[in-house]
Amino acid sequence: MHKILSALTDILRPDRSGGRLVMTLLVKNEEETLEACLRFHHQMGVDAFVVTDNNSTDSTPQIIERYRRSGWIEAVIHEPGTDYQQKQWVDRMIRLAKKRLGAAWVINADADEFWFSPSGNLRTELEACGGNVAHCQIRSMYPEPTHFTQWTRRVEFAPTEAYDLSPYSIFQPQRGKVAHRTRTYIQIGMGNHKVTMLCPRKRECDIRIYHYNIRSFAEFEKKIINGGKQLELHVQKNHGRHWRYFYDLYKAGRLAEEYERVVGTASLDRLTQDGRLVTDTTMRDCFTLLNTQQESCDS
Repeated sequence: MHKILSALTDILRPDRSGGRLVMTLLVKNEEETLEACLRFHHQMGVDAFVVTDNNSTDSTPQIIERYRRSGWIEAVIHEPGTDYQQKQWVDRMIRLAKKRLGAAWVINADADEFWFSPSGNLRTELEACGGNVAHCQIRSMYPEPTHFTQWTRRVEFAPTEAYDLSPYSIFQPQRGKVAHRTRTYIQIGMGNHKVTMLCPRKRECDIRIYHYNIRSFAEFEKKIINGGKQLELHVQKNHGRHWRYFYDLYKAGRLAEEYERVVGTASLDRLTQDGRLVTDTTMRDCFTLLNTQQESCDS
């Protein structure tokens, strides 16, 4: 009830449209993508980051601390929970971004997501959509034997049975995600796919989310182990179905063979010929530019 009352109070307040764009990140062992994620979104106009670190054991905490000292990350939450209360943890970051950091817009992202604005500025794109909730499409990138910043192939939908793919293959369509204003915000949805607002005005947006959710098998296995253990403790068993599916296969010793079906290894030539894999150099070009700028600053 207090969330609804807070949203009602927002209506009575003047609209401070000059507020900031803040990105929230819930991370666990994201050393491979986190720094690129921060640098890319800062270049795309994100004013500040709020990060929740959920028991990372790799170099993720050191990366967070480095960017906290730089001033880009303005709030860090160390979450010790092991029951993956994702919705509650993201909600906490949104309210912090609004109250302490003056956020007018919030993007709730994962470290393997890269929110690309054709205009070069995410805030410009969000304002142009004309609503208080912006729905953005996800584009999955296909894993290649190079660093993910060099990948140039994007997947399109492919039917599972026609190509003998996993029911949770990378070729399955993904639900879009939403960015939203903080004004009249009530509750974020699980996975950041939807948001509850008082007086919602949802609009489609030109922002594209490039998703690097499937990378090497070693990374995939590590992610499934981490996520599976947490979801076993989650009281809402309808959440994270794909994680539970993969975790069961891991425990049965069959995750490696399923990974091949996730990325369509056996049918890759046919998937390419049928246009299920397309060339998209957008992100590679962005990363190249970022690296060039960094090298120039370092020299």
